[in-house]
Amino acid sequence: MAKTLFFSSSSVCHHCAKPTSRLGFRFKAAAPSPSYSAVMATAGKVTPAIIVGGGRVGRALQDMGDGHDFLVRRGEPVPVDFPGPILVCTRNDDLDAVLESTPQSRWNDLVFFQNGMLEPWFHSKGLGDADQVLAYFAISKLGEPPTDGKTDTNPEGLTAAYGKWASAVAARLYAGGLSCKVLDKEAFQKQMLEKLIWISAFMLVGARHPGATVGAVEKEFRSEVSSLIAELASAAAAAAAEKGIVFEGAMEDRLCAYSRAVAHFPTAVKEFKWRNGWFYSLSEKAIVEGKPDPCPLHTTWLKEINVI
Repeated sequence: MAKTLFFSSSSVCHHCAKPTSRLGFRFKAAAPSPSYSAVMATAGKVTPAIIVGGGRVGRALQDMGDGHDFLVRRGEPVPVDFPGPILVCTRNDDLDAVLESTPQSRWNDLVFFQNGMLEPWFHSKGLGDADQVLAYFAISKLGEPPTDGKTDTNPEGLTAAYGKWASAVAARLYAGGLSCKVLDKEAFQKQMLEKLIWISAFMLVGARHPGATVGAVEKEFRSEVSSLIAELASAAAAAAAEKGIVFEGAMEDRLCAYSRAVAHFPTAVKEFKWRNGWFYSLSEKAIVEGKPDPCPLHTTWLKEINVI
């Protein structure tokens, strides 16, 4: 029986934004919007791709293909004459090496699957409008099929793609039994920031309680993570205001729902530059300018676990 992959969204204009007393900053109320593409992925042929990285994600994406993908492992060059998207599934710290091994004529075909804040790196490399994927699926170990990160607040799934190859990525994930939304730039950036808040908040609170899983943070340390989510969301909202990005309401509920869906995940503050480091850079900038730290709790807890 054929499966259907839905694309949906909610958004309103800035004049409709209303404050929420729970988190203390401005949100948009839910309303239909063309922020997401109004198309649905079909069970068509999967576009062959170059897949950079042979880890869990890279191998899973290859398994979703039709056998015509080209796998590039660490240190190998990306071919110039293989058409289609280039799916980058490496660690963030390997991205410089990936770019160096990719012919510049193919840079506009790169699709980044990394977690965290990549935008400053994109701009530093002249990749300001790069394709990205927010992967809300879990792969327990190499070779195992991925589990979709559908939640009780977002049963349609949370994985999202942006860019010229977004529909091809969505079709590939669909072929693998996963959901994927195709978003425009503003909608994608909004969801990217939400995921950045999730990983920064839950990993930091978990690091304060050694051995705590994501599920334990959501269940046993909810007040701590709620306070941190509110603080990071407020800082992110202020930083993104110039781009016209305003978060939807009930962010904490969505982030906690996702945590329940991946409750077994361990917690640790990793890839600092790409995750918590972005929020800390906002703190450093404010302090240098003689302004209050926008993330004082975040800063205090980073010091507590000796990260800064």
